[in-house]
Amino acid sequence: MPAWLRYSFTLFVAVLVPVYWREYGPANFLWFSDIALFAILASLWTGHPLPVSMLAVGVLLLEVVWAADFLLLLLAGASPTGLSDYMRSPQIPLHVRALSLFHLALPPLLLWMTRRLGYDRRAWAAQSALALVVVPVSYLVSPPDRNINWAYGPVGPQDWMPPLAWLVVLLAFLTLLLYPLTHRVLIWWTGR
Repeated sequence: MPAWLRYSFTLFVAVLVPVYWREYGPANFLWFSDIALFAILASLWTGHPLPVSMLAVGVLLLEVVWAADFLLLLLAGASPTGLSDYMRSPQIPLHVRALSLFHLALPPLLLWMTRRLGYDRRAWAAQSALALVVVPVSYLVSPPDRNINWAYGPVGPQDWMPPLAWLVVLLAFLTLLLYPLTHRVLIWWTGR
């Protein structure tokens, strides 16, 4: 991994962590996109493909959706999915919203790193195991209005089924549909 990338990414995370901690609190670091920052750091410094492969499985497709949603927010003034709506909230300081632009860099960085380091095929199982822990913890420690990792519903809290049934549906969707699909895309992408 290039030294400039290791150092600049480390500096970015070193700036982001205290700002997010103060603005959102420690539970915010349960978001898979935030966990991806730490996985990228681990792979940048160790050269090991498993951390970045896991979080590529976990966030790649969702980050592409976030990026498209944000670009539509900029171009059309509307966020079709609501994922990036917070980027125009005056209640969130501009510098904090600016740090959230890392979501735009995640897809190309994850793709480049999995291509460069190789894709670890254990990533699907490892990311599924991580989700089976992180999503229920997100439900337990975040209030419905924060809805970390959509533990209360898609984008916002849902009320059409019991909350624990939603958690089961969400975990099934992630581990049996989204992650296997992303796993296949990454195998194709890396040519292995």
